[in-house]
Amino acid sequence: MALTLEQINVGDPAEAARLLDGVYEHSPWIAQAALAQRPFRSLAHLKHALAEVVGNATADRQLALIRAHPELAGKAMVAKTLTSESTNEQGKAGLTDCTPEEFARIQQLNADYNAKFGFPFILAVRGPRGTGLHRREIIATFARRLDNPADFERAEALRNIHRIAELRLNDKFGAEPVLGNLVWDWQERLAEHSDPGYAEKGQLTVTYLTDAHRAAAREIVDTMRDCGFDEVEVDAVGNVVGRYAPRRPDPNPPPEGEGEKWLLTGSHYDTVRNGGKYDGRLGIFTPMACVRELARAGRRLTFGIEVVAFSEEEGQRYKATFLGSGALLGAFHPAWLDQKDAAGIPMREAMRNAGLPATLEAIAALKRDPARYLGFVEVHIEQGPVLNELDLPLGVVTSINGGVRFQCEVTGMASHAGTTPMDRRRDAAVAVAELALFVEERARRDGDSVGTIGMLEVPSGSINVVPGRCLFSLDLRAPNDPQRDALVADVLAQLAEICKRRGLRHAVEETMRAAAAPSAPGWQQRWERAVDALGVPVYRMPSGAGHDAMKLHEVMPQAMLFVRGQNAGISHNPLESTTSDDIQLAVEAFRHLLDQLAKETP
Repeated sequence: MALTLEQINVGDPAEAARLLDGVYEHSPWIAQAALAQRPFRSLAHLKHALAEVVGNATADRQLALIRAHPELAGKAMVAKTLTSESTNEQGKAGLTDCTPEEFARIQQLNADYNAKFGFPFILAVRGPRGTGLHRREIIATFARRLDNPADFERAEALRNIHRIAELRLNDKFGAEPVLGNLVWDWQERLAEHSDPGYAEKGQLTVTYLTDAHRAAAREIVDTMRDCGFDEVEVDAVGNVVGRYAPRRPDPNPPPEGEGEKWLLTGSHYDTVRNGGKYDGRLGIFTPMACVRELARAGRRLTFGIEVVAFSEEEGQRYKATFLGSGALLGAFHPAWLDQKDAAGIPMREAMRNAGLPATLEAIAALKRDPARYLGFVEVHIEQGPVLNELDLPLGVVTSINGGVRFQCEVTGMASHAGTTPMDRRRDAAVAVAELALFVEERARRDGDSVGTIGMLEVPSGSINVVPGRCLFSLDLRAPNDPQRDALVADVLAQLAEICKRRGLRHAVEETMRAAAAPSAPGWQQRWERAVDALGVPVYRMPSGAGHDAMKLHEVMPQAMLFVRGQNAGISHNPLESTTSDDIQLAVEAFRHLLDQLAKETP
């Protein structure tokens, strides 16, 4: 019989602790200490209280907790002395069915890991979906984490212990993240579409209007229709738009729904090259799950819900960042149509190949009237380590940093590496290296500014030639526009000074400029109330990454909700991940926000 929160909240402390026995391996002190926080408002509240006890424990006690766990496929499994919980988990992951080669590999990894760190390798082998990782994933993760620094790995071990505890609590309480699992599965299915050259390697890359991009759009269209959206379309720039109409008491509403209000939400479905499955896409599927539940219940709200899967946000194929969301603002630049990708294909031709009209008139018609919208909200994976380190599933975004991007070129003189004296060189690459060090130092001065040279190329470079030309990118961001602009001015001035001193020429092309986007106070508060209703702490944080919300911010109020990422919150990386339990909380928070709006909107 499933455990209930009431049993934990009202029971004798000793009995309540007994009911939680086994959640943390051989460590009853954690439950005993957490019970001081009773009553628990939700299972999520209990989970956080337990994790908080561990986080506040001494280093020695944390190490003892790690060491209380058995090795994966280790001596305890062979001797059948694992706890019932560990036996179930290692069995679900198939570790009891290892081939001799796999077993030998794991034994060697266990030995190497213990020798390096002094504690066993801990991995939540049931995985982020709760159904079990494949043995090859376990072995790959084991080998990768062996390269981590000791402090990082100790923290990662504790994070995996909390995930193990979360799944054990789900089992005890009979809790299943049904909607979190649904969204998880949608994202896995969407990730099957990837561009050539990456798909063969098992990597995810979906760039604007490729075959994979169009297949992803069709997948989203089909899923929206299955969810019960009233209208689903692919618009003139490739955005997938789903509309769930408001309650209409009048059987003959005004033309085109005049006077009706809509909530706009969504995110992007394109990816960076060899990226992750959740960046952007989580913000598409979370509201879709909410619409699905409304449709299944036959329920309409006092406002409509418009979910947009933006076709382009990353700027990977063309220099047209925020193309999808910008089109809704009337911010599509006509010159974009003549831009060419690396293969020489103009955007206009790519659009026509995708069956889009490729005319400025059709694109201009996408512009929305802000007066018809209550605002824009976006759910997004955090793309950073903060929530992961704090053991918090959700974060409320206070503002989105402003950013500017440039494509730059430095030109010097290519010459013989052996015969050109050091004081006579006009080395383009060294100049950019000097600039990179300045960017690092200058951004650090502000404390919360960031600067990155993420792309650096010496065209036709050779091992024995002084680089005569260097191409590179600049990405400069800060929490507010004056701070961002000061950073930009200093970096560009330094580039000019370096080139003048070294006898070089330089060219700079601005490819993106986005203003900082503070969250609208009322919308931020709605997210805060939604998170609080789940029983987890409300944590407020800025976003260092750019999002479609910062474009919509130009014409309507916006606010974002972050979802914790796994693997130290890494993003723009195949290791980008989150759990179905955290996704479930995001869906529940979104549903709560919808309920708040329904009460507020006449």
